[in-house]
Amino acid sequence: MGSTDKIVRILIAVVIGFLFYTNVITGTLGIILLILAAIFVATSFISFCPLYLPFGISTCAIKSKK
Repeated sequence: MGSTDKIVRILIAVVIGFLFYTNVITGTLGIILLILAAIFVATSFISFCPLYLPFGISTCAIKSKK
């Protein structure tokens, strides 16, 4: 997982958390989005997204050999 991907995931999680705690999103939708935000933060910290594996997606920068 690339650094841009990590930053975007953490920013989305922060926005979801802010919207939940200011009661903009509430109820079941709020809880589901908080769980999603927690998953975004966790995958950012471990630098691995299990959903990328089956689709062969990689957001890491490719290091060229010289």
